[in-house]
Amino acid sequence: MTALRVLSIATLFPDTARPNFGLFVEKSLRALAAQPGIDLTIVAPVGLPPFPLSLHPRYRALRALPLREEWNGLTVLRPRFTLIPRIGAKRNPMAICQAVLHAVDGSTFDVVDAQFFYPDGPAAMYVAETLALPFSVKARGADISHFGHAPATAPQLLEAAGEAAGLLAVSEAMRRDMAAIGIDAQKIAVHYTGIDTARFHPGDRAAARAALGMDDTPAILTVGALIPRKGQALVIEALAALPGVHYWLAGAGEAERDYRALAARLGLADRVHLLGPVANADLPQLYRAADAVVMPSVSEGLANAWVEALACGTPIVISDAGGAAELVTAPVAGRIVARTPGAIADAVHAILAAPPLSGDVAASLGGRFDWDRNGRELAEHLRRCAQK
Repeated sequence: MTALRVLSIATLFPDTARPNFGLFVEKSLRALAAQPGIDLTIVAPVGLPPFPLSLHPRYRALRALPLREEWNGLTVLRPRFTLIPRIGAKRNPMAICQAVLHAVDGSTFDVVDAQFFYPDGPAAMYVAETLALPFSVKARGADISHFGHAPATAPQLLEAAGEAAGLLAVSEAMRRDMAAIGIDAQKIAVHYTGIDTARFHPGDRAAARAALGMDDTPAILTVGALIPRKGQALVIEALAALPGVHYWLAGAGEAERDYRALAARLGLADRVHLLGPVANADLPQLYRAADAVVMPSVSEGLANAWVEALACGTPIVISDAGGAAELVTAPVAGRIVARTPGAIADAVHAILAAPPLSGDVAASLGGRFDWDRNGRELAEHLRRCAQK
């Protein structure tokens, strides 16, 4: 088999400053690199604002990242590009393109792969045009729901979709969302994420709680950034109708102060526990400790936390966002609910009243989420794009 030389552009990719950032992109690319006949080069561009804004604590750690490093067995290039916070989204793709071309100067490729639709997709288009190569782009969620509708970014995103040799979506629902903004659905293949079943699998809930220092009171959990779009405020409000239930939030974000204030105002502060960022290695035990994972997001592609929770045997209560219906295919997997405190509370009540067996919850995934399959399908897709 002739080696397929892949240039993958991934603005979502972990680093020492952000170890959980784009973790599933890393895992997919590791699965791709493990396939026979794949020669993979990863470029994870790092956006920094002009000096002296780059000295801000938000960017200080990024300045220290190496330009090239071995990351969990993958060689990763991290060229810099100039980022103009808040107002520079329109120019980011071309800036990334220039950084990528400089980083890979002298190398030869067969296909360009973009792991997020914006800004990676248009950047891949410009790189591919310069190098006379085909390219592919994957859609994951907010890249379509936000950047696909914003006037400053949608034109480049749609142009990239039109020029791409092939497109990927994390769910069938994401494929429909892409088609709704004018992307040719015939070009889009559904590419489900993977799950490490050696780590994410059912376990003893009582033992998990004991290890985390939790008592035996009912526990619900949300994993994700503390931002309004994720809907944690609705879950806090639902606690008023869930006496005795404790709510654990794993993640950090701009809404943390608002959530603490809301819990205090409703007299629920003693039942709302903000854990801050939780390392991926610690998530399986946290999922197992919960009676349900509750995530009433405004929008999602197919949330990784949904899949992880089910793999650990914990049912989910989620909004009808993204690929929700592709995961909650039976009551044993959880409930799809309206984004209201009352609907959330009713669903949690139902699960607590008749908790499903963890093995049955995990079995509801039906073996659809596997990293080797993910890597194999990505390799086959890129070969089709490159016609090799």
